[in-house]
Amino acid sequence: MSFVVRQISLTADGREIVRSTTIARPQLSLGRAAESDIHLPDLALDADHARIEQVDARTIRVRATGTLGFDVDSRTTLRAEIDPATGAELRFGGHRIAVSADDDGATVLTIRRVDALSEASADREEATAFSLRGLIPGKRLTAWSAALAILIGFLIVPIWSFATRPTHAPPGAHRIIGDKAWTPGPLSKAHHALEGQCEACHREAFVSVRDNACVACHKDAHDHAPAGRLALARETPGLGGQLLAKVAHAFNKPPAGACVDCHREHEGAGPMQPTPQAFCTDCHGSLKDRLKDTSLADARDFGIAHPQFRPLVETVPGKHPTFERKSLDQPITSDDGLKFPHDIHLSATGGVAKMARTMKAEHGFGDALACKDCHKPTADGTRFLTVDMERDCKMCHSLSFETIGGTVRTLRHGQPDQVIADLRAYYRSTAPTRPIELGGMARRRPGDYAEGRIYHAYFGAAATRPGNADAAIRAVFSRGGACYDCHVVTPPGSNGATTWRITPVNQPMRYMMHGWFDHAAHRTEKCESCHAAPKSSAATDLLLPGIATCRTCHGGEQSKAAVPSSCAMCHSYHTGDGAPWVPATLRTKREDADRPKRSRHAT
Repeated sequence: MSFVVRQISLTADGREIVRSTTIARPQLSLGRAAESDIHLPDLALDADHARIEQVDARTIRVRATGTLGFDVDSRTTLRAEIDPATGAELRFGGHRIAVSADDDGATVLTIRRVDALSEASADREEATAFSLRGLIPGKRLTAWSAALAILIGFLIVPIWSFATRPTHAPPGAHRIIGDKAWTPGPLSKAHHALEGQCEACHREAFVSVRDNACVACHKDAHDHAPAGRLALARETPGLGGQLLAKVAHAFNKPPAGACVDCHREHEGAGPMQPTPQAFCTDCHGSLKDRLKDTSLADARDFGIAHPQFRPLVETVPGKHPTFERKSLDQPITSDDGLKFPHDIHLSATGGVAKMARTMKAEHGFGDALACKDCHKPTADGTRFLTVDMERDCKMCHSLSFETIGGTVRTLRHGQPDQVIADLRAYYRSTAPTRPIELGGMARRRPGDYAEGRIYHAYFGAAATRPGNADAAIRAVFSRGGACYDCHVVTPPGSNGATTWRITPVNQPMRYMMHGWFDHAAHRTEKCESCHAAPKSSAATDLLLPGIATCRTCHGGEQSKAAVPSSCAMCHSYHTGDGAPWVPATLRTKREDADRPKRSRHAT
């Protein structure tokens, strides 16, 4: 028992091609699946749609395997028995199968693809009658028309408007039609006043912004280094970089090192975006390879390739101090002319802590002194003010020595000659019945400040007699005296001094002169997280953190650190006394904090 399956298809010119296959099996599968014996690629059929089986020599049975049936002589059914000798026509979706028998008695299944009902000529005529296809332009004409409209509206009209504007019109007076379409985004806050004044920066059509447009306003912005050094420091680009440079030049882009390489505009209405790290590392990543005479170490990434910090410290104090940059790879000292042991003042158990507890209500101290009790931030929170005797120290280290009619007289801090004159006048005008008590008139002190202890008897027994002003002066400036305990004192006759002299005190507000640090951004941290003040027993200890401390939070620009940090976070391209560079309108507010300052306080 066998079936003869004939597939009929049409060529492009309408000729029929018949492919005949004999299948010697009593049952055939029919469906959309490729593995079916009769494969009919029609989405109207199931993958396994029907079975055609030979019942006997005169009958075949056709049955649907699912709920979708088929047509037998225009009647829909799920099952049918057919005599091949009589013949019948089956319809499965868009295919018709004619059933017949050949001379040998084999069942012949002739399959022909016919148009679906929805694509019949009558249906096509009906669809055409209600279609707008003939009334609108074709796709190609529509596409070209849209392209031409875009070209006119967004290119030709703005160029015409720009070219025909009055040449002597003030900036912003003549509106260029359609220029908004060329703007990639709003200007930053720094340049917000220039919105609508494109020609203020874009001075030539189809030419990138040039440096002369920038310095027309930013007159005080100077170069990073001399032009010749910059040219030598810049890494030579490879073949790809050279090709890109030629393409950029062809499109009127300025050469490398232009202002727009760093200061990118039209990226949002907030602050200008920081400079990418690559802009700096193109030179500084391998600077020593090209500038052999440079003292700068190579730096490529803060997290993995950055030199240790080198603060500027005072090595020789005095009226004309000496400064030197030293690496924090090892503990270093800085002699600023002041004697101040941090550990004694921050101890939670000593006499200073007891004194702080007695002054809680008056000065807001805790159970012991804290850093904030003496170190006050600047108005912007960036740095800390220099410690001032009157503001930060006098509540404990009082220089009062006499009360007259309810008014407390004090020695003049910072004026040693005036201190000497006041003491001579005091002893010349009166014969004290007891030594003057610095601090005693203002507040009794515990420990060494109590009566009979060292700070109570500043002047010694000899000072009780008239005419002993010299003894009192010597006591103030000698060991145990009010001035000596905090300052470096030079006695008369030593190092050419003709009278008692105090070494000027230098309290720098900045040590990293080529970097920028903002304390306000770190206000969530404790001071002790970076500064080991509670363990410092000498005023010469430089309590600056090294790079390892910073790397606990900060890493390179592409790192997974808690704070990815580019070079621009700490360094400015326009370095100088006011680094990082700030506009002139803001410099007046910051210049005091930006410049290294010297506080010359002495008793």
